[in-house]
Amino acid sequence: MTQHLSFRFGSEVYTWFMNNNGQTYEGQLGHMIEVIAKAGFTGIQPIYSWMGDMKDAGRLENKLQEEGIELAALSLAMDWNGTEESEKEREEADQAISLLQRFPGAILCTVQKPSGRHELASRRQSLVRIVNSVSRRAMERGVPCSFHPNSPHTSITRTEEDYSIILETLDSEATGWTPDVGHIINGGMDPLEKMKQYAHLINHVHYKDWDGAPEFALMGKGKVDLPTITQWLKDRDYKGWIVCEDEGKEALEDPDAVTLHDGQWIREVLLPQVK
Repeated sequence: MTQHLSFRFGSEVYTWFMNNNGQTYEGQLGHMIEVIAKAGFTGIQPIYSWMGDMKDAGRLENKLQEEGIELAALSLAMDWNGTEESEKEREEADQAISLLQRFPGAILCTVQKPSGRHELASRRQSLVRIVNSVSRRAMERGVPCSFHPNSPHTSITRTEEDYSIILETLDSEATGWTPDVGHIINGGMDPLEKMKQYAHLINHVHYKDWDGAPEFALMGKGKVDLPTITQWLKDRDYKGWIVCEDEGKEALEDPDAVTLHDGQWIREVLLPQVK
């Protein structure tokens, strides 16, 4: 799909887990890998807490090899609402890091689960402290990291002020930043301008589309200028992953079909526009 480009396209399994908080498709990561391969993607980004028996590195490696798919990244989605990691949170983070050590180059993508914008100033500081701590531990074990802001109204990582405070205090020696273009525009910002502002931090990218009615749209049906963003990444010789994380309403009804649509749209519509 991307042989003439320096970066690679993968798919994020959030498309499936939008339904019933993941319970509908629990234990089906193997099926997801198969669909992602059929769609023409070359990588996958599972959410660690929902991987089921695929947390076994050998089993995961065998299935990925069987389908010709790479592990692009793991999403570590945690509450992180304390001033530091809880014992349980630290244990889960370290388990995810250990798994990633079996897949050199795959990124630990850190994400905070939204839970409200109360005590905003102190909670943003605590989040950065925790993300930096997790990232430093991962880096020391050879695992690259990237922080992923999100944009629900209960998120503390959604606004321009949030971005300024959090991104500018990340430990850039230990973690990069994953700009999610759909979350950026949903937070009231221009995705490409924000990416240009913090270009030095980018080491992973998420694509989704957005139409503001109320939020996300099927890829190619929204207002995010994905061709221009892709061209900018190519012009910068970006060599990392672009992971598609479709959150359009159609993904609730038929995530397999949406994954296949996204692969086809990238291949037939997006890439021909990139010079």
